[in-house]
Amino acid sequence: MSDRIVRAIGLTGGIATGKTAISNYLADAYEFPILDADIYAREAVHPDSPILKPIVERYGALILLPDGNLNRGELGNIIFCNPSERQWLEQQIHPYVRRRFVEATQTCIAALNLGSQNTLTLVLVVPLLFEAQMTDLCTEIWVVYCSPEVQLQRLMQRDGLSYDRASARINAQMPLAQKCQKADLVLDNSSTLDSLFLQVDAQLTSISVAPE
Repeated sequence: MSDRIVRAIGLTGGIATGKTAISNYLADAYEFPILDADIYAREAVHPDSPILKPIVERYGALILLPDGNLNRGELGNIIFCNPSERQWLEQQIHPYVRRRFVEATQTCIAALNLGSQNTLTLVLVVPLLFEAQMTDLCTEIWVVYCSPEVQLQRLMQRDGLSYDRASARINAQMPLAQKCQKADLVLDNSSTLDSLFLQVDAQLTSISVAPE
């Protein structure tokens, strides 16, 4: 098994910079397994979960939807304007997300060891990769970048947010320029999706990984 190679790409960036577009492209064009922190974070707070209970105790039943699911928009209005509350919430959820990443990665590696392939490329989509200190789960880090002006406009349009609320969500994360400094690869999404995907192709072609 010593010749088996596992490549774990940590895909991150700022909110509304284009992480989903790239992960969808990597899944469709290259058939890479995609492990998504947002999915795991939703799992962590499903109705009756042990993690959801203290959240409701802290913020009240108003953060629940009628079906018992977490009202993420309402919770966001609380935490994005209050750094200490955001930190408390992340301390509840991040350990679960990390555990799910580890479990999913191990499952993929086990499948590799049972098969005939010698290489495995995983994509870990983690918006808070640096903030949550999950870089150790990756073998390399890709950061999706766009200009602050474009990012703000995209977020306002995507989520129907006011300027102030969109700005608060952007400012709650590590500055995008700082993330770029920590990246192995910076993907510029200030133009078209075709331009963005060509950058991905160029990176993967350089290491002889071709799309189907």
